[in-house]
Amino acid sequence: MNDEKNNIPAVPLFSSGAGCAVSGVPLTHDDEFGGIYIMCTDEALAELGITYGDSLDIAFSNGYKLNDLPYYNGYYNPVGEALIVVYPGYHYIKAALNFGDDLWKIAGIGDSDTASVSLAEKGKYLSKQTSRDLSYTDKRADYASDIVFANFRNVTVGGIKKGRLYRAASPCDNKHNRAPYVDALMSAAGVNVVIDLADNEEKIAQYMSEPGFSCPGFVTLRERGNVLPVSMNMAYNTADFKQKTVLVLKALAERKGPFLVHCTEGKDRTGFILMLIEALCGADINEIEDDFMITYDNYYGIRKDDTAAKYEAVVSCIMYPMLDSIIGEEGVSPFSADLYACAERYALGLGLSRDELDRLRAALTD
Repeated sequence: MNDEKNNIPAVPLFSSGAGCAVSGVPLTHDDEFGGIYIMCTDEALAELGITYGDSLDIAFSNGYKLNDLPYYNGYYNPVGEALIVVYPGYHYIKAALNFGDDLWKIAGIGDSDTASVSLAEKGKYLSKQTSRDLSYTDKRADYASDIVFANFRNVTVGGIKKGRLYRAASPCDNKHNRAPYVDALMSAAGVNVVIDLADNEEKIAQYMSEPGFSCPGFVTLRERGNVLPVSMNMAYNTADFKQKTVLVLKALAERKGPFLVHCTEGKDRTGFILMLIEALCGADINEIEDDFMITYDNYYGIRKDDTAAKYEAVVSCIMYPMLDSIIGEEGVSPFSADLYACAERYALGLGLSRDELDRLRAALTD
């Protein structure tokens, strides 16, 4: 979930000895996704002997502790479990509950609190780090086409008709250099409504004020009132996520498409919302999986045949838990569940009306 790069300045680190790599490190709240930014870099930790796959302990100055956390370069833990994540070039490491509640709030962290980070066990989680190890570049030349780079596609699974629904990376947030490509592709496709799962109006205005911003199609749709900023986090089991899911479904029922649904990468939030929409429109498990995994092919080159271990890790640890949340019945496999009925029950349970559900389906399938 490479969604969080920013320009927070790095801080100097000091070894405190006795097995503790760093202490007194400032903290910042990740209020978008829910978590704790610990203001030190992977390079600094590497100088102290800490590398991906190690087990770490964290002690916060307010007394809250987290022990035996895997240190990864991606979100490789099961849903709801704690981990530490860092991406090369970022100015912080992040402690979080994977797709879970806001760890900052759970831990009771305040703005003046700090953290100490210690090595618990060298290489304890190295096999999982090595087997998954998901990373990508933001250089267009590293990808086969604009479509692959933009993670852009027309969704036509189940009963969804061609030209009704698209998904992609962001057409306005250019932190990964993809926005102009998405903008050009969605404009060529005739997209009329953009459903932005990642941002609020303030963030969109900030993107548009950045030097070199060049997404004219997005600007035009926003001027027409055809950009809906939903500002979801990635904790899909929370009440906030579910309330905002209803906004998305209502927009599909009430607005006139074609629609583009996106978050930052078009991967996690978009992945969940699209599998729900696809199931509502009659897609089976194989169709949903195929569409979901195109994203992992686009970004990481993960394919079922030639990168089978990583493919299986993604579907079992990321995709199937999302579907389990929609199914809502413990022990029921996505392969045996009636996904159409489960998705309908899920959507109606969130507060979507039967009439709105019928109009959503009509907008995408009639």
